[in-house]
Amino acid sequence: MEDKFYNIEQVAEILDVHHKTVRKFIKDGKLRANKLGKQWRISKNDLDLFTNNKDSAVDIGSSKNDEEIEFENNYYKSEEDNVIKVSSVVNIEHINEEEYIRTSNMLLSVMNCNDEKLIGNRINMKYSKNEKRLRIMLWGSIDVVKDLLDVISVFSKVK
Repeated sequence: MEDKFYNIEQVAEILDVHHKTVRKFIKDGKLRANKLGKQWRISKNDLDLFTNNKDSAVDIGSSKNDEEIEFENNYYKSEEDNVIKVSSVVNIEHINEEEYIRTSNMLLSVMNCNDEKLIGNRINMKYSKNEKRLRIMLWGSIDVVKDLLDVISVFSKVK
């Protein structure tokens, strides 16, 4: 099942509220969201949870067991301003903590190498122990995101 994602403006329009209200819901932990680059993304599932029962939209117990890693390879800005940037969100379900650590260490080591093509690219990983789910958000050039998706694909097949 493919999950649909909304930005803050789209959620504000759906809820018929100001975008600052949506940001407050996120800040207060009432609405789950993930930051991708400088923008927030809200999954349809999280929005449905929020709209169906605003009090139980976020399980406070599970959020304490979430771990988040963000890494940006931004040593200096590339002089190529016309480079196409893409984003991708990958959900890996039923992943235990050991597999999460192995996968995140591999992705961080790839992002941390001294390859100039990685400059200005970003990865964000969020692991939920309770849900046994790893959400990986990638932002960068088409080639780098494709390479990282290939690494994720290989690691998700190895168990």
